[in-house]
Amino acid sequence: MLRQILRQCTRLGLLLLGVGNAADRLVEWSTATARFELGVDGAFRSLVLVGAHQNYLAPQQPSPLLSVRLAGKWYTPDQATWDAVRREITLHFRTAHATASLRAIAQPSHLAFEVVEVQPAESVELVLWGPYSTTVRGIIGEIVGVVRDGDVAIGIQALNPKTLGGYPVNENDIDHEYGADDTGIYRPPFTAELQHGQSFRGDTAQGTAFGSILQAYTRNRTAGRVLPNWGHEKYRILPMPDGGLVGSRIALFAVPEAQALATIGSIEVAEGLPHPLIDGVWAKQSPAATASYLIVDFGEATIDRAIEMTRRAGLKYLYHSSPFATWGHFQLKTNLFPNGWAGFRRCADQARNAGIRLGFHTLSNFITPNDGYVTPQPDPRLAVIGSSEIASEIDATTTEIPVSESEYFQKKSVPNAVRLQSELVRFESVSTEPPWHLLHCERGAWGTKPAHHPRGTPVDRLLDHDYKVFLTDASLAQEVAHQIARFCNETGAQQLSFDGLEGNWSTGYGQYGRTLFTQAWYQTLAPSLRGQIINDASNPGHFNWHINTRMNWGEPWYAGFRESQTLYRFKNQVLFERNLMPHMLGWFALRPDTCLEDAEWLLARAAGFDAGFTLATSLASTAQLAADPTSADTARKFGATAAILATIAEWETARMSGAFPAELKLRLRDNLREFHLQPIQKLEWDLREVAVTRHPYLVGTSDTAAFFLTNHFAAQPLQLIVRSQSTTPIGELTIELNGATVLVQPGGSLPAMGSLRLTGDSEVVLADNTWKELARRKLSPQQTSLPVGTSVLRIRAALPEGDKLQLEFRVMGPATRIRSQRPVPSAP
Repeated sequence: MLRQILRQCTRLGLLLLGVGNAADRLVEWSTATARFELGVDGAFRSLVLVGAHQNYLAPQQPSPLLSVRLAGKWYTPDQATWDAVRREITLHFRTAHATASLRAIAQPSHLAFEVVEVQPAESVELVLWGPYSTTVRGIIGEIVGVVRDGDVAIGIQALNPKTLGGYPVNENDIDHEYGADDTGIYRPPFTAELQHGQSFRGDTAQGTAFGSILQAYTRNRTAGRVLPNWGHEKYRILPMPDGGLVGSRIALFAVPEAQALATIGSIEVAEGLPHPLIDGVWAKQSPAATASYLIVDFGEATIDRAIEMTRRAGLKYLYHSSPFATWGHFQLKTNLFPNGWAGFRRCADQARNAGIRLGFHTLSNFITPNDGYVTPQPDPRLAVIGSSEIASEIDATTTEIPVSESEYFQKKSVPNAVRLQSELVRFESVSTEPPWHLLHCERGAWGTKPAHHPRGTPVDRLLDHDYKVFLTDASLAQEVAHQIARFCNETGAQQLSFDGLEGNWSTGYGQYGRTLFTQAWYQTLAPSLRGQIINDASNPGHFNWHINTRMNWGEPWYAGFRESQTLYRFKNQVLFERNLMPHMLGWFALRPDTCLEDAEWLLARAAGFDAGFTLATSLASTAQLAADPTSADTARKFGATAAILATIAEWETARMSGAFPAELKLRLRDNLREFHLQPIQKLEWDLREVAVTRHPYLVGTSDTAAFFLTNHFAAQPLQLIVRSQSTTPIGELTIELNGATVLVQPGGSLPAMGSLRLTGDSEVVLADNTWKELARRKLSPQQTSLPVGTSVLRIRAALPEGDKLQLEFRVMGPATRIRSQRPVPSAP
């Protein structure tokens, strides 16, 4: 059956089977770039590019145009007829006693197919477009639905939300994800290490032994169901009045590979799909789609300082990670925004006047218990796992509630809540045997009112989450999406992340519920904002590919600046590449111990992958400002942050202006290499690779350690970073190079966990444990000169037994001059 499905997709216009006799041909369609031939059996027979002869349909593999499922069994068509006047195909499924009528329209960029009738309408459970079998075995874009091999790109696009990319592996329509090596041939340096063990996040396109398949489907949702969903063995799924199978719609295309992305853009415009622009340029082709941004949790009183930090970093987007006191109606935190949404609007206006756009973070359809959808009266559209009934009458004080069934109450959660009409109840557990009771109940929970309830009152087990939130059915999810859009409309915010988008699995519709949410947001935006707002997610989907500007994930919470999810972030770049997405590296946290060298490590990776990133930091504390309220020296308030922000400005200006050539990007992606970028003049820089060696220096009192340094480059000043790992100040520190004293640091001057740095300008800089500069002095260039070849460096320090120093030696390589190749994206 899979083979039959694959045959059909080929004839639709993306995949080709072997060419048979002319008598077997039913109809042929042509786009500007390809010809698609459908056979009398309702399967594709060939797919060829215009002016070529190679059939890209896989031989001996089925490619049915459409298949149907009845009573759990799949059927492929036995016969097809074509009405040229109405441009309709009728597929006959004789064994299933079913038919499907499809409208087919050829456009210059693609073929479009739409289901106009299915009989018997009540019995057909699903329709499946394809799978279409292709010989293309190169790069498999599992999310975007495009396969390519260097010569050709063949793709399928769902043209509305209820047409889901992929195959219905899961009855709850949560995307099929799987791990596999990515065997695609990429432009270097997507190394074998990065391609190994990739996570494929969907199967709209999927690699096979013979090449690849493309597929999409629509489910008949006119009746409700109960099935496993999101960790629950039984989950109530409501019917969806969306017209059922009628209206399922796809596009197929085949083009030379270089035209793949532009062709999808043309399909978006032709078919009325979301087509987001950033300052007039389609987001998927705009360099601004990878714009890095700063996370600073500003408020009305601190927006000016947050704007100044963003300007120092040369960035154009400033983001708030937690502005809301409630999720659902999205009331802002009054300590940050005493004037509510109007206050956020004033912040956005102030930022815009400074050339910066504001963004905000939330968790999609997660509903906090303090929100108006929960208290003082719960919304009937909060997501329900399943329901029972009160077995006997209870009053407002009853703490053991009798229920007729127990199956929906067995699995314990964090809120552990049920709804009794307008009352919420938190319960501890359910009895282990009948008669069933909910035990140790807290009546009138979350500010609702306890009440008398007669026998037979529904007891709805609410779906909740470990974040101590509730979730929504499809109707309420879309209303929440409208609220987010209204916040954008009223405040002028122009960036957000749909974090927690998987929360929409609460609808029971899987990826369909997720798409309904984002589409509701997109369509509710004011026309002046629709498509102008950069939005991303960590939960990608086929239809959402059109709405989302980009994907962006990778979290900083699990290890150090350079170590947290590092390989995972780099592997994501392969995922983005194969799915024609802008590249992003995820979130990084700027902590007190983050140094300038850490920042350049990140910036080199960003330049190498041409990927944006997120840098989370904080404003100066009230105490710091009180100590120095007028100082313009940000470093005195933020430690190393001033230098880091200035360095970000240089690297990001160079990246966004296309200054890094391809051969340099190969080196910049190598995580074992480090680099330094030095501005020369406006839009011109010198890039140097830095040879770095690190050593732990274990010492006791007055111990001396010797290190051999090799300089393969030109003679240069010694660059050394000494970081104390001691919780007490360090005694006298002496540094000698090739027998000559470079530095004698008086006892106690290197603070606990502090640092000492010898710079390339022959300066010594003393800093505390947050890299806040304490002192600086100039050394003689003769003292610090590191000759070519091998040198011996000795360090003597008075440390308590068992304490240590961390040493980092840095030798600068030759400069490569780079220059801007395109205009930097303008400020808004």
